Amino acid sequence: MGEKIATRQAYGKALIDLAEQYPELVVLDADLASATKTDGFAKAYPDRFFDMGIAECDMVGVAAGLATCGKKPFANTFAMFAAGRAFEQVRNSVAYPRLNVKVVGSHGGLSVGEDGATHQCCEDFATMRSIPGMVVCCPCDGNEMTQAVKALMDYDGPAYLRLGRLAVETVTDAVPDYKFELGKGVTLRPGGDVTIIAVGLMVQKALAAAELLAQEGIDARVIDMHTIKPLDEKLVVKAAWETGCIVTTEEHNVIGGLGEAVCACVSAQHPVPVIRHGVEDVFGRSGKAEQVLEHYGLTAQGIVEKVRKALELKG
Repeated sequence: MGEKIATRQAYGKALIDLAEQYPELVVLDADLASATKTDGFAKAYPDRFFDMGIAECDMVGVAAGLATCGKKPFANTFAMFAAGRAFEQVRNSVAYPRLNVKVVGSHGGLSVGEDGATHQCCEDFATMRSIPGMVVCCPCDGNEMTQAVKALMDYDGPAYLRLGRLAVETVTDAVPDYKFELGKGVTLRPGGDVTIIAVGLMVQKALAAAELLAQEGIDARVIDMHTIKPLDEKLVVKAAWETGCIVTTEEHNVIGGLGEAVCACVSAQHPVPVIRHGVEDVFGRSGKAEQVLEHYGLTAQGIVEKVRKALELKG
């Protein structure tokens, strides 16, 4: 594994690096620039940065207006406010007219840590997936985030991008000629007994779980499903055919996120056992990020236990 960096930091740097290439790029923030890491862009390009204050609904509406003028707005706030408070504006002002706005939700999931349940958004995948035509993306590391920002810059349409607060190890740089493509998952580890499909920081934990499983003689495939919508159904069905069972893992409620997307795909095209691993329909709690993740079972060992259950069902 490589450099340890939060995806929000990689995101902030990517905006600056792409600014000259994309003069139509503008960045909006809801009084959280130091947290979302858009403050660097604000310093480098003050005439293209707009601090909208604590007014997320207004921010999304302004971003929609800028998009109608040919700009490429990236609207930033915490995931809870982007996918929660501003849901109506994202749906009606951005997605309904299919405007080229990228809604960016930082501090997603339980790894927000000390901020507690009110800010630990584990529902954003579900709400954003429910909006017609909305792309939903959550890169697992800095390398992937950097490429994802470029891909979203070139994508003409509404999209939701989740950023993480916690620094995570870079794993995608170990893939030869790694290339990020929206809607295309990446197989990070081959395997024939079971497939673990992961998103966000659970990708690293899935790889660690695969190592633990290997010690038991279980050959686990690991797929990084950075784009939840549109889902890479071809890769999912291939995994179902070849391994016969699947475990999904996400830093999100098991309701409405990656797990349910995979279940819908598999049940329709090639039914096999699918076990969902994630937040079990409960709110989070305050604490250090890794301790909170451990409390809710979002660990490599937690994935291992779900794999054993999937293998039992596979028979």
